[in-house]
Amino acid sequence: MNRRSLLGGAAALPLFHILPSHAQGTGTGQISDGVVKIGVLNDMTGVFSDQQGMGEVVAARLAIEEFGGRVLGAPIELVHGDLLNRPDVGMGIARRWFDQEKVDIITGVGNSAVALAVQTLSKEKQKIVIPMSAATTDLTGKDCGPWTAHWLYDNYSAAKGPVTALYRNGKTKWFFVTSDYSFGHSLEANASAILRALGGEVVGSVRVPLGETDYSSYLIRAAASGAQAVGICAGGADMINIAKQMGEFGLIRRGIVPAALNCSITNIRSIGLETGQGMVYAESYYWDQNEGTRAFAERFRKLHGRPPTAFHAGSYGAVMHYLKAVQAAGTDATAPVMAKMREMPINDFMTKDGRIREDGRVIRDVYLMQVKAPRASKGEWDLLEVTETISGNDAFRPMDQGGCPLVRA
Repeated sequence: MNRRSLLGGAAALPLFHILPSHAQGTGTGQISDGVVKIGVLNDMTGVFSDQQGMGEVVAARLAIEEFGGRVLGAPIELVHGDLLNRPDVGMGIARRWFDQEKVDIITGVGNSAVALAVQTLSKEKQKIVIPMSAATTDLTGKDCGPWTAHWLYDNYSAAKGPVTALYRNGKTKWFFVTSDYSFGHSLEANASAILRALGGEVVGSVRVPLGETDYSSYLIRAAASGAQAVGICAGGADMINIAKQMGEFGLIRRGIVPAALNCSITNIRSIGLETGQGMVYAESYYWDQNEGTRAFAERFRKLHGRPPTAFHAGSYGAVMHYLKAVQAAGTDATAPVMAKMREMPINDFMTKDGRIREDGRVIRDVYLMQVKAPRASKGEWDLLEVTETISGNDAFRPMDQGGCPLVRA
């Protein structure tokens, strides 16, 4: 990896010299440094790069372009960085962006460990951060921050749909294979609590290093545990490898279901429909849901070569909502912009009347996806069907259960 990647790869992307689409005015607003600067910080080269990566940057560029390239008369600039899935690297890039490069907002923030570190920095610097692919519920719980909008999903919403659906289908005994860092721990804790509240049983669990490739010993333990489902508390390439090896080692043939608690359409394509058919997971966006989701997917595909993941779609929505809030506030100052972000409903092709809760949690509908059988697929990316809509009020952890100190009693 070259030095530029280690330092964040933060070359400014081209500005968009097109007519404004939102009548931003002629420079009367209060814009610090004469530019609105947005940073996308995520995994560009590691195990999550397929579902995060440059796709989030492409989607953010689309939002800037469709907004008009300027806000309140000022140009909009986009930078991006590779956090290498290391909190120290992610924190270093974020600090440099805030302190030296005058970045106004950071979105993406990769995994949970990095997001928690960057959220702490956002409190210190009073800068907005929008976690997109990080999932720990601590971001809106004990570690919540006043400048955070946890945009897309978390480990409660990711677990609730699949756990509930599989429990209804008789899969009441679970074994968890968990990535050994804050994301995996949070996902297992949330899934276990939801399962036990339904009356289910956790019959065992193991923690595995991030980036592990051989899961044979862990899956042998799972098979011997009496589990009816294996909760995969891992993401990206790790999740793919666990699901594939469940098939290779015969767990699926024995009726042990892989429970995808953190999954993306790119993961399903890698796993394949033969192994993945029938698997369920929760997601906030699928490209083939309706006319609006398909229209965005086509715009995105022309630039990126394939349909967007939910993270990519969410990147567009977060940047667009932020820019609308800057315009409405008449400034890019953090406090008034955040107030407008909370005041304004979130409406776009994937979200209807979403809102930012007091603890920073974005409330939106979540969809239960089921992987199609090979015979039902009509194309390379025709992989899923939406089987259930879970309302935002039901999908996410109740605010009074999170322990966020910002929540009024």
